[in-house]
Amino acid sequence: MKKFLATAIISATTIFAANAQIQKGNVMVGGNLTNINLGLDDPKIFSVDITPKAAWFIQDNVAVGGYVNFGLKTAKNSSTTTSYGVGALGRYYTGKDVEVLRHGRLFAEATVGIGGVNVSNGGGNTNGLNLSVGPGFAYFITPNIGLETLLKYNGLVGFGSATTQNNLNLSFGFQIYLPGQRTANKVKRDVAN
Repeated sequence: MKKFLATAIISATTIFAANAQIQKGNVMVGGNLTNINLGLDDPKIFSVDITPKAAWFIQDNVAVGGYVNFGLKTAKNSSTTTSYGVGALGRYYTGKDVEVLRHGRLFAEATVGIGGVNVSNGGGNTNGLNLSVGPGFAYFITPNIGLETLLKYNGLVGFGSATTQNNLNLSFGFQIYLPGQRTANKVKRDVAN
């Protein structure tokens, strides 16, 4: 009987955790991958853009944290473009699951930081304030892992041979949602009882 009771409690806490991944005190860690391209024809182009992120939920559905960005685009007999950035991010998740996909959430993300785009051979270089904002969708394949897509406007204002750069960016990535102390303590109390 004790094994059955323990199994029931663990099942209940797992269901609780499935609904609590974006709860106050939890931590989000992951990243986005953008513009992965490996050209096989001439010119042979290689490009990649990765953005690791970490955020803490300061209240249910609201997370703040930071990001780092690195991008590289190169082609044979052409300029190389390097992009970088570091700064703060904020996320707001909608209050309930999306009806179409029961395990999905819409969210909005905004970032502000220092960044730059530098092109070799005297291309359009800009370094300065980097701002971005846009909507996204997270689909939770497990209670603690979400696959996501994010459409963002990126603006870079600063100095260099080009004072501004703007673009729209579609990225795909994943996030891991780790339980905070409050969630972990609740699970321990439920198992102990």
